[in-house]
Amino acid sequence: MNKNQLVSAIATKANCSKEVAQDCCDALVETVMEALKEGDKVALAGFGTFEMKVRAARTGINPATKEKIDIPESKTINFKVAKNIKEIL
Repeated sequence: MNKNQLVSAIATKANCSKEVAQDCCDALVETVMEALKEGDKVALAGFGTFEMKVRAARTGINPATKEKIDIPESKTINFKVAKNIKEIL
């Protein structure tokens, strides 16, 4: 499902226009991104939890040259699915 299909499904289920559903979808994504940027965890009951994690710096190997390289610390987003969704899948 892509974003347009999601917006259409939300509009149908919420009985609202696609424009309103689009605004709500955009607001949700923007709000989650802002919270994660500030270091907050976003927990949506019955759906799952978004959290920013920090990957530690490490040493890797370039597969082409077999040369060791330093990989810097990086930030990533982790999503943990809610228990009820795990049971459905």
